[in-house]
Amino acid sequence: MSDQVFLLPDLGEGLTEADIAEWKVRVGDTVTIDQVVVEVETAKAAVEVPIPFEGTVISLHGDEGSTLQVGTPLITVSGTPAAHEQYREEEQAGSGNVLIGYGTSEDTRRRRRRVGVTREVTRPEPERAGVAPRVISPVVRNLARQNDLDLSRLPGSGPGGVINRADVEKALAATPETADAQRIPIKGLRKAVADKLSTSRREIPDATTWVDVDATGLLAARRAVNAALDADTGVSLMGLLARLALAALKQYPELNSTVDTERNEIVRYGYVHLGIAAQTPRGLVVPVIEKADSLTTVELARQLRDTTALAREGTLPPARLTGGTFTLNNYGVFGVDGSTPIINHPEAAILGVGRIIDKPWVVDGQLAVRKVTQVSLSFDHRVCDGGVAGGFLRLFADYLENPITVLGRL
Repeated sequence: MSDQVFLLPDLGEGLTEADIAEWKVRVGDTVTIDQVVVEVETAKAAVEVPIPFEGTVISLHGDEGSTLQVGTPLITVSGTPAAHEQYREEEQAGSGNVLIGYGTSEDTRRRRRRVGVTREVTRPEPERAGVAPRVISPVVRNLARQNDLDLSRLPGSGPGGVINRADVEKALAATPETADAQRIPIKGLRKAVADKLSTSRREIPDATTWVDVDATGLLAARRAVNAALDADTGVSLMGLLARLALAALKQYPELNSTVDTERNEIVRYGYVHLGIAAQTPRGLVVPVIEKADSLTTVELARQLRDTTALAREGTLPPARLTGGTFTLNNYGVFGVDGSTPIINHPEAAILGVGRIIDKPWVVDGQLAVRKVTQVSLSFDHRVCDGGVAGGFLRLFADYLENPITVLGRL
């Protein structure tokens, strides 16, 4: 028998650390090769980590809620030399520490789906005053415990009433006696968002332009499109916005680019990897639809629906949250009219759409009530000037007002 220390593996996408969300094993448990031993929360997703050898757990290197660096000890197992030799042979062969969701076998993928189902089961806190709060994440429990917050009195906004981190942070912000003293660690997804937005503001000389648009024709076009489709293949409003944005972007490719500061070059892409800003229980994420410009309207709408659903569930792999070339942000879902969104670094532009509401509007010289929205474009002034940005936004607005002519040839 010998001891084997399993290090936190490389999580990909440049991630260097992870928070321990939940241990799946305890000291004294027997583990087998490829068994999931811990779920960690990275800056981009929740990841289940399998162990590449078997034996008896003798040490867990970190409590739930703590942060570990990639390459530092995660778990120590006492096992047979043969099991360790098998691990070394697999590592030399290139399989290494394979994460669930990135594995090489069908069995691994099936196991992830089963584990994913059990993750939906609520594991409540011990009852307080006869009420069992619905909390899944140990990180949420630790945050509440550190701030003396009674979870049994807190409503949950997650599926089935589950209390998530955003619920706890909202409650803490609303508590007068802790408002001046509370300290919430900036880590995980929040840290990643903060770092990226800070980099964007620091490196990109951005500017924003906006315009009000009569979206009455857009809503009529959506009804017409969906009337011609099956109920299961309906196109969402976001799907139409994305399609029209891609059409306008084709005429103004300058905005589908990035700046290579090391070589002092503008890199203009020949495809559009469309990022969709999405608010999730874990925070703001931007899932990416690769080569969105090559999809039909129905295909694009379907991918949007599926991708945003996975993002909100926290089951998208990190690779699906990077690599965008242009971002669309529908901040109208928050009930606001306008915004000056921060560019999703290292992209060159982000297009935003506000809520659609009834407003007075002049049509053919007569005052009428129309469905009006505001659209805005924040852009990197290094890749283009205001003429290009204004031209793109005006074309996009024209497409919103007369979408059928555009959709008919896409």
